[in-house]
Amino acid sequence: MRIGIVCYPTFGGSGVLATELGKALADKGHQVHFITYQQPVRLSHFNANIFYHEVLVPTYPLFDYPPYETALASTMVDVIVNHNLDLLHVHYAVPHASAAYMAKKIVEKQGKKIPVITTLHGTDITLVGKDKTFAPVVTFSINESDAITAVSENLRQETFRNFKIEKEIDVIRNFVDVKRFRKKPIDAFRRVIAPNGEKIVMHASNFRKIKRVGDVVHIFEQILKKVPAKLLFVGDGPERAVAEALCRELNIDNEVRFVGRQEQMEDILAISDLFLLTSEYESFGLAALEAMASSVPVISTNVGGLPEINVEGVTGYLCNVGDIDGMSRQAIGILSDEEKLKQFKINAELHSRNFDIENVIPEYEALYNRFVKC
Repeated sequence: MRIGIVCYPTFGGSGVLATELGKALADKGHQVHFITYQQPVRLSHFNANIFYHEVLVPTYPLFDYPPYETALASTMVDVIVNHNLDLLHVHYAVPHASAAYMAKKIVEKQGKKIPVITTLHGTDITLVGKDKTFAPVVTFSINESDAITAVSENLRQETFRNFKIEKEIDVIRNFVDVKRFRKKPIDAFRRVIAPNGEKIVMHASNFRKIKRVGDVVHIFEQILKKVPAKLLFVGDGPERAVAEALCRELNIDNEVRFVGRQEQMEDILAISDLFLLTSEYESFGLAALEAMASSVPVISTNVGGLPEINVEGVTGYLCNVGDIDGMSRQAIGILSDEEKLKQFKINAELHSRNFDIENVIPEYEALYNRFVKC
């Protein structure tokens, strides 16, 4: 098949999933065309079946804001026509689904039918999509898609609850390449972070308010009272400065390291002992799944799709949003008991195999085959 994938090219979950999906499809012999405004961060290795098409947005004094959606639709049309695509798979509703609808109608006028599959990832539905500025367009473009998928059952229910969706939504859960994350820790790397054998706690996100990174800091402060530990913050965003200031205020900044955005997450996760995810909402929780695939147990909130991947008392623990004491208590219980920590690490890796990319890619291929005659 010749598949067009439209996504955000950033470190967010939707961009990561879309890129990894495209790479896996290319490895299986499909021709994959990425259409976005810059090369996706996870698209780092050459593959003869992968093509990248940059969306160029012209600037004119007439426009206060560059017309990205129009440029995106035009680029989609160009790629569909000149590369004879079989289908478009767009990730994140805003603005990709609406741009895909426009492109679909344009190529129909040229005698070509192109099916559009829209995958919903989370904040495109729970935050952006519910904004009255966007809601009518989001609802319309989702309904005009030939197929709709969501990355968790929770997100599927949220979509039906908040939008007048006229079609079925298939749940195809996020996935992880278990082989990639099954890495042995680099001892020298671990000694640099934890020179005296401290436990390594990790948090990775885009540091938006919804991630509640301040809670991570307060939980770690309580951990330090019982267990020698270091905290790694991976990622960047608007709340990073707040977290750094809080670490200094609590006088724990010497035990915390902010390492910024990282592409090779598997190397950092390999040396970690515990992953903290304190979000107000996660449609799925891909960062938690990647941690589990690296044999790292997870302490998380019990919101959104997180209970669908983090098994209470098996791969980690689930607590209410803002329950700093509860999450601290569970974290200390795992980190202070070597046998318990070892068992949780084993459990986490075993459970992650249920979400292995090898199990999920056939679900997407089966969905594509409903619309493409091979």
